[in-house]
Amino acid sequence: MPVTERIGKYKELAGNQLNAAARYKKQLNANSLFRLFVFLTGSALIYLFHQNTALAVFFAAATAICFLALLTRHKYLLYKKTKSEALARIARNELKAFEYDFSPFDGAPEQIDPAHGFSFDLDIFGERSVFQMLNRTCLAMGKETLAGTIGNPLKDGGEIRVKQLAVKELSEKEDFCLDFRTIGMLSDDKLFDNRSINQLCKVQEQFRRHSLWKIATYAVPALYVLFIVLVFTGLTTGSGFTLLYFTTLIVSVFPMKKVKHIRQLFDNKAKLLESYADLLKLMETTNFESELLKSLQQSIKNESQSASSAIKQLAQYSRNLDLAFAVPIFLLLNPLFLWNVVYALKIEKWMQHNAVEIGKWFSTLAQVDALVSLGTFAANNPDYVFPTFEHSIPFRAKKLGHPLISRHKCVRNDINIVQKPFFMIVTGANMAGKSTYLRTVGVNYVLAGIGLPVCAESMSYRPGQLLTNLRTADSLVNNESYFFAELKRLKMIIERLESGEHGLFVILDEILKGTNSQDKQRGSFQLMKRLVKLGGNGIIATHDLALGELEKEFPQEIENFHFDAKIENDLLSFDYKLQHGIAQTMNASYLMKSMGIIG
Repeated sequence: MPVTERIGKYKELAGNQLNAAARYKKQLNANSLFRLFVFLTGSALIYLFHQNTALAVFFAAATAICFLALLTRHKYLLYKKTKSEALARIARNELKAFEYDFSPFDGAPEQIDPAHGFSFDLDIFGERSVFQMLNRTCLAMGKETLAGTIGNPLKDGGEIRVKQLAVKELSEKEDFCLDFRTIGMLSDDKLFDNRSINQLCKVQEQFRRHSLWKIATYAVPALYVLFIVLVFTGLTTGSGFTLLYFTTLIVSVFPMKKVKHIRQLFDNKAKLLESYADLLKLMETTNFESELLKSLQQSIKNESQSASSAIKQLAQYSRNLDLAFAVPIFLLLNPLFLWNVVYALKIEKWMQHNAVEIGKWFSTLAQVDALVSLGTFAANNPDYVFPTFEHSIPFRAKKLGHPLISRHKCVRNDINIVQKPFFMIVTGANMAGKSTYLRTVGVNYVLAGIGLPVCAESMSYRPGQLLTNLRTADSLVNNESYFFAELKRLKMIIERLESGEHGLFVILDEILKGTNSQDKQRGSFQLMKRLVKLGGNGIIATHDLALGELEKEFPQEIENFHFDAKIENDLLSFDYKLQHGIAQTMNASYLMKSMGIIG
């Protein structure tokens, strides 16, 4: 499906769902008016026939039944309206994304880490980032899983193929992805992250005398039944009720600290748990073909009870325990039935049976949530291709482009690193495209490693570990200078090459930026020779044209490329096309002159 068709489909979805939401709103208004009419009419009929007990009771029952039915319909219509609005919002957000406006999506700025091997240099996290471009997660734990996936691409071709097949399948299961995202969006999930899930799995038993409290939940209501029988048989008077009531009220209050501790695990999370149950049900009832999705589906299956029904049961227990803290229930059902203890015990028993399983179920939801994001990206970019894997070819691609640059403006270039060791040395004028090219290569390397299609006409590579040094910064906290921070980064790269780590792909921009020209040139030469001798692969961008002389010393291992600038009729222009050889045109003095900095 071409990109234009994808855009048209989202426009149609947004229009249809907005119309549906407006229709449901009208039905809701009509339902509310009819409910008021039923109430007023029923009240009038009960008043008119209040002397006829049978008719009055009949009208009261009929009014109550109709009123409850209309309340149920109101809930149904409200859900349908909210779901349509959510689908319309999803469609509108995707239309913005096609315009390269990713602001509706979370860029996970908290994940920005200058010490990471590549994410800081490649703008993986933050505003206008790769993560923001990809992120369609609807669960907090799904967002964390997606961030971990992007920050740690797979290094095994077999594992990546398995991931690719799952992404391809989800890109074709648009209804599943939309349903998953809609249910997750309606859950308003901001509460369960991976840490809180781990805490759930380690929950400790609160009721030490579990069996005694369980007996008490049967004994207390039995006492009330016995008291009523004794009153009706005349064996006692009703005056003892007050004593019985306050005694059982005190009994219900006695374990409140333990009950509150259990309640805090799922405090006001019943609706969220119901949404999780719906997501699990969607997973359980969908037919999958790919190995990864089948495996995830299998992980939520249970012989005795499905994951979705178990979570729904937990949601009901949680909802009932919340009621125990409402004043009417607290003063009525707690002393009569030990309502708070009953549902605290039920939750504790549930956790004892499912503590291990719940971690697995939620982990599956998080993984599927992350995969839905990847599948949506693949579906929205039908002109992208899935890379292939060749152990003997480090990196080869035709017409490689940066996915964050509009496809209408993006200038694409090739890369051809077919042996090890091998380095491209890229020179060129300021603003000619060197840094963009480095980031283009790096970002597509990352996309390939997480099982996604890449912005290229074709691409094959050897999966491995990407290491970059494009954006070194001073560290006031660690009292590090710019130059020392860069040296630490380069030392890390050298040490990993020396350790014999396979599949390292290195991208460096302007080596030794923090020192003087002569020292920089000498250090850069020595570093490049070291990288070649250690069997490295990658790309080095530099303004230092002298570094291009290394091609003569290592004709098989180093090749020069450049981005050119043209100055014609006192006008500066760029074509952003990668060319062989060393750059001939530099533009710093021209730019300074044109801006009035120099004469």
